[in-house]
Amino acid sequence: MPDRRKTKKILYDRKLAPKKGLGQNFLVYRETAEHIVEKAAVRLEDTVIELGVGLGSLTHPLAQRARKVIGLEIDAGIIRFQEEEGTLPDNVTLIHQDLLKADFHQLAHKECEGGRLKILANLPYSISNPLLFKLIENRDVVEWAVLMLQKEVAQRLTAKVGTKEYGILSVLLGANASVEKLMQLGPAQFHPRPKVDSQVVRIVFHPKPERVLALPSHDHLLLKKLVKTSFQQRRKTLVNSLSSGRFLDLEKPAIGKIIKKAGLSPSIRPERLTVEDFVNLTRAFEAVRDNDKPEVT
Repeated sequence: MPDRRKTKKILYDRKLAPKKGLGQNFLVYRETAEHIVEKAAVRLEDTVIELGVGLGSLTHPLAQRARKVIGLEIDAGIIRFQEEEGTLPDNVTLIHQDLLKADFHQLAHKECEGGRLKILANLPYSISNPLLFKLIENRDVVEWAVLMLQKEVAQRLTAKVGTKEYGILSVLLGANASVEKLMQLGPAQFHPRPKVDSQVVRIVFHPKPERVLALPSHDHLLLKKLVKTSFQQRRKTLVNSLSSGRFLDLEKPAIGKIIKKAGLSPSIRPERLTVEDFVNLTRAFEAVRDNDKPEVT
């Protein structure tokens, strides 16, 4: 893989200046790339989807450990560079595609023979949140994802209840996956150098973590709507947040009674609710919605 000097030269010679709109920061140390792939615990029988191939820093060590690598890359200039260089290993397939528009179910069916996706990515910071939500929505076809994120975003994924970092992604990932921090990287690991530290995390959807298996059955879409509405005004009490958002078109007194039925205080703040609390609250709202009752008596 190219080091910093060679990376700069390739980008200059090929007129591939890092695009701010794509949030491109290229990894420049071979040892770091190899360590990330090692931490990902890729197996020889795996087909791995790499989101954002770039100059191939992660692609090469990944191809040495996996049976097959499917690389999605949005930058046409990068695609052209890789095709002209022809240095990617034979077990790498490059696809020119916006990863946020990729059909993960189709990828799993076509590239993984109906199995679940294993994903590795050095993500542009600007698309971290949309991709994380996309992973949650496609959790039935994703086994795991090892992602390089802005440290601040990674902290939200593993945040404890009651902290300022605890929020929508903390709850929704907590209800569907386990998240483990693997390693932290400073700005010097990249070109151009970002202004913040990065964190590599491993998100496992399958096999389902014990905490997820222990949760009672619930409507995922309703949970997502409940969590998003609750955190839209996180400094308000739970009953006021949900009332302001006109949750399920219920009036404040009815919402307060449902919250109590879930064993919670209407005056609690959303950031104080555990994943289990949100699931139980979802089930309480499900009962009202499914019975089509305008209010709780």
